[in-house]
Amino acid sequence: MYFTGIVIALMTFLTIGVWHPIVIKTEYYWGTRPWVVYLLIGISCCAAALFIENIYLSSFLGVFGASSLWGIGELFAQRKRVLKGWFPMNPKRKHEYS
Repeated sequence: MYFTGIVIALMTFLTIGVWHPIVIKTEYYWGTRPWVVYLLIGISCCAAALFIENIYLSSFLGVFGASSLWGIGELFAQRKRVLKGWFPMNPKRKHEYS
């Protein structure tokens, strides 16, 4: 039996699960400004995945990079969710929401 697909699926599931709270906390504490950091992480991980022969590590870096790039859109969507009142607003950054 070959478990490669199952292992990659599990890594993908866990990576996406980790990025969800990262995006929420990033928007809460720093707003949408760190989107550039997400972009740099995403591009770096996706580029590194192209040069790594190990299928597990390459897959992880590819998924992590893609999740980081997807997180850029989610960061701005999270800001909208905060404005709608679906998520708590950071009281120290209230001036940024008006």
